[in-house]
Amino acid sequence: MAPTAFPHHSPTPPLLVVLSGPSGVGKDAALDSLKKLDRPWHFVVTATTRPQRPTERDGVEYIFLSDDEFAQMKDSGEFLEFAEVYGRWYGVPRSQVTVGFEAGNDVILKVDVQGAETVRHLAPQAVFIFMVPGSPDELRDRLSLRLTESSPEMELRLNTAKEEMAMVEMFDYRVVNEDGGLDRAIADIDAIIAAEKCRVTPRTINFT
Repeated sequence: MAPTAFPHHSPTPPLLVVLSGPSGVGKDAALDSLKKLDRPWHFVVTATTRPQRPTERDGVEYIFLSDDEFAQMKDSGEFLEFAEVYGRWYGVPRSQVTVGFEAGNDVILKVDVQGAETVRHLAPQAVFIFMVPGSPDELRDRLSLRLTESSPEMELRLNTAKEEMAMVEMFDYRVVNEDGGLDRAIADIDAIIAAEKCRVTPRTINFT
């Protein structure tokens, strides 16, 4: 009897993982923890015109640009997506995504809900993950700890968060980041990516 022939295994194409959620939900903290897992992932660094905070490093947490520098990149078509959020510009340099794909790594991209919608049109086969707080009160408490947030701006962000939470059904996965539960949220994101790599029909990302 001839041996059973198994299908040839080929590496799955790199994933584009889009992590989104309302301001203050803990996306930056999640990225810091995901980086410590030492997976074959490339983390996109977003460009912004907002002021640099004391603990942030240019080119690590964000690429900090002046308004003129950002406008020049925008006019040159160097951004995959960009948006004005609370009076500041944020953009995802295309080069940040392509360098990860060229290395054969999954690319993890953090954007706000508006940015996620733009990426969805460009790359509908991306994996979209929405982070939510354990409760609205938790989100308010986290925003209040940011000394850079004025009271009117915090109220604006909380109202915006309510609108963004209604968009959760547009995403593939929902991950809860409750107070004291970041490790669980990270484990959930890690498991989502691992499961996606096991799909019989893998997602294929094509965008220019």
